Amino acid sequence: MDSTVGLRERKKEATRRALHDAAMRLAVEHGLGEVTVEAIADAAGVSRRTFSNYFAGKEDALLYGDQQRMLGLLEAFEARPAGESSWTALRAALLTAFAEVGEPDPQWAAQARLARAHPSVLARQLAHYATYERRLATAIGERDGISSAHPRSRVTAAAFLTSLRLATHLWIEEQPPRPLSAVTAETLDEMARPFN
Repeated sequence: MDSTVGLRERKKEATRRALHDAAMRLAVEHGLGEVTVEAIADAAGVSRRTFSNYFAGKEDALLYGDQQRMLGLLEAFEARPAGESSWTALRAALLTAFAEVGEPDPQWAAQARLARAHPSVLARQLAHYATYERRLATAIGERDGISSAHPRSRVTAAAFLTSLRLATHLWIEEQPPRPLSAVTAETLDEMARPFN
């Protein structure tokens, strides 16, 4: 039974990934405004109905990779040793994510540029980040023994995620480009400076 469930989940993940990849490729090639859900489904080799089983719209398909990276980062933070301060654990979780995934590929930069260029994608991305921020504030509150509604939990979560967003924007604008990990470390150092 477990192997059947595992196979089913792998197939679902492969379908999500295929839809995300198709959405990315088509949006970069044609511009998001010219891409339809039907075109994404066709490019991924699935039906329109199958697309709707996985994503609410093309914006969600486009942002799937970003969502997976953020969920992985949140899980890595929650798995950090209890004795670490929240900020230390967040930075360590980020280092782990960079070590496991490596530097982002050019598609991720293209996705970030698309989000900045299209209000519908930016709106979905901001909605996702609000969800991550709430989950992160809860995890910080649990780690620090305070409520997730406590200002420290919420400010720490917001400061960390704002640093990541800012680092991404700086990274896609820099010429010549530097590794995202370096830009992120620099941004997190600047964000933490007033708190030290």
